[in-house]
Amino acid sequence: MNWKDQKNQKLVEAILSLETFEETRAFLRDLLTESEITEFAKRFQAAEMLSRKIPYSTIEDETGLSSTTVARVAKWLNNGMSGYKSILNKMNHHHLSSEVKKGLFSSS
Repeated sequence: MNWKDQKNQKLVEAILSLETFEETRAFLRDLLTESEITEFAKRFQAAEMLSRKIPYSTIEDETGLSSTTVARVAKWLNNGMSGYKSILNKMNHHHLSSEVKKGLFSSS
């Protein structure tokens, strides 16, 4: 993959410019087919499950992904460019922050 290719750089820049959930959802829907979005969502679900040490067989059953795809996701999760790990850490941190805020602002 050539990340220095101008087309690839423009795609990354476009993604970085997205500011809201709705804007991102609309862009992804225009860019990708419904099947592609579903496939990417399943792969991300597999990465989340793998990070929680859930067995491959359970991941295959719950996502419908093949063992080959689950193994590929595991390979990139553990030995890739840290993209999965980075976003999972951010999402976990955001989730934890939201839970703390709920606890701080809930009435007892």
